Amino acid sequence: MRTRIHIFIFSVLLLSVASCSKVLDKRDLGSLQGDLVFNDSVLARTYLDYIYDQNLPGWGGTWGTSGNLSDESYGESKYFEGTLQPNDVNDFGTKLDANNAFGKIRAINLYIQQVDGGSLTTTWKTALKSQALFFRAWRYFELVKLYGGVPIILEPQSAVGDEAKQQDYVPRNKTSECIAQIVKDLDAAIAALPARWSNTNDWGRITSGAAAALKARALLYWASPEFNPSNLADRWQAAYTAAKAAKDLLSSNGYGLNSSFQNMWFSEVNNPEAVFVTCYNNLSGDQTKKNNGYDNSTRPSINGTGGGSNQPSKELVDAFPMINGKKRTEATAAYPYNDTFYYKNRDPRFDQTIAYNGATWPLNGANDYKIWTYFVKNTSTENGKASNTGFYCRKAIDPAVSTGNVQYSGTDWMEIRYAEVLLNLAEAAAAINKLDEAYVELKAIRKRAGIIDEDNTGMYGLKPNMTQAEMFSAILDERLYEFAFEGKRFWDLRRWKLFETLLNGKKRTGVKITLNIPASVPDKDEDIKKYGAAFALQRNGKDLDSLYRTDFKVESKVMDTKYAINWKPEYYFFAIPKSAIDNNPKLDQNVGWGGSFDPVQ
Repeated sequence: MRTRIHIFIFSVLLLSVASCSKVLDKRDLGSLQGDLVFNDSVLARTYLDYIYDQNLPGWGGTWGTSGNLSDESYGESKYFEGTLQPNDVNDFGTKLDANNAFGKIRAINLYIQQVDGGSLTTTWKTALKSQALFFRAWRYFELVKLYGGVPIILEPQSAVGDEAKQQDYVPRNKTSECIAQIVKDLDAAIAALPARWSNTNDWGRITSGAAAALKARALLYWASPEFNPSNLADRWQAAYTAAKAAKDLLSSNGYGLNSSFQNMWFSEVNNPEAVFVTCYNNLSGDQTKKNNGYDNSTRPSINGTGGGSNQPSKELVDAFPMINGKKRTEATAAYPYNDTFYYKNRDPRFDQTIAYNGATWPLNGANDYKIWTYFVKNTSTENGKASNTGFYCRKAIDPAVSTGNVQYSGTDWMEIRYAEVLLNLAEAAAAINKLDEAYVELKAIRKRAGIIDEDNTGMYGLKPNMTQAEMFSAILDERLYEFAFEGKRFWDLRRWKLFETLLNGKKRTGVKITLNIPASVPDKDEDIKKYGAAFALQRNGKDLDSLYRTDFKVESKVMDTKYAINWKPEYYFFAIPKSAIDNNPKLDQNVGWGGSFDPVQ
């Protein structure tokens, strides 16, 4: 390939409303000669912004919220049907393409290779190069999560596929070698990057804390059962050391838990919770907009122009603990649980994550708006597309944006929150038997959530004196409550190899809520419709408990109608696509997919 660098020249947006106009608020494509770029700080930074644009994760992470691939939501997939084929997970990339993984790595490698050759000051070069190193680590970590070890390419290759010669083919590196390279790049970024950027226009740029947090996440994966079937203690120790360092670095520089679990998504610039961020804007112009898509696709369709995705399953609804931190099955007399009034006395994160029939949910600027998902006979009372599970996800849904502007929502995505740093530390601490430290982080998360310390012990509902196994379970549960619909659950179940235990053979469910029709109403469609209309005029003013007690019938509804979940063991490491192997004969396929490559080595 030619060595010309193809980059995006982005026009800087001068206007941004309720969103950051920083790293991702860029557009307009163009190209520049490499020898021009690195003699000019503006052009060098513009090229770096292209790397940001190519590599920052979208809302929910690389694979989105992925609720359909866990117990958070539902949806048909080959993963859960058990019919996944070798070419189905094609994130690997099989040709030189700026939009596939190795195309992005090539752009990063070009940047790293050529930045040192320019006439910029050493300070500029170090700051720019360190950010690029972060994204190379990020890109390789995303590949390792899927496949295990991949070829480590640290210099831009001249050709791939049909253009390559035999000597250009590169075999896969061991997973351990990939992890070592990821850590090396991140260590360099940690050492060189600022803990905070002094200019607010740099909001969203990678900091040393973001690099430390990603290092902790990567080493936690490497220590987890998926990659560590022998439970090697040194891996957990490395994960603990990295997580502790990340927490210390971040907390000493003003990062911490946002005071509001519900509203932290709308804090944006200088949000203490936001460690690794993808910025969006709420502009509408084709050349300037960078809207997140999540808000419009998730809220009820009547309240936007899309709507209805990411519907919570009944399993997720049932999973949330009570307001005193106890599980539903361990509810106390002071805070009882009742299947009829499933919404009462729950962890505050329940109401801030799940919208249920009759819930008050401020939307479109109406603070007293209530969502109703019940049916009158077999007709939904919802205007627009009805929820299939009976629930909606309300996390990070902007309550103030108008219906017509929801499609332009620009709420930022936090790929790594400070809460994850704490829970990563808790998990690694538990693994090396520092259970007291694990308790500290769990209690901090629960205190921020608003869990009541019912017995004044400072435990916030946690069981005292947990065993290591109980602590691991408690941490994974806490991650479910804290990170629901943030794209974490699928990866947690996968790295802990829990799909077979928790989901196989099961079918996820929702609810169907039906309005009870009094016997005095004639059993005719017209009369039932009139009764339903009259009820709708009065429902908002009635006590919700009374409605559930006398007016609603709640029934379970099976959502997985075509098959029971059938996750297969070989899915813990996906197959290298056949097309990639055809392009590079030196690539060995994973064990379990017809090859001999062991991804845990």
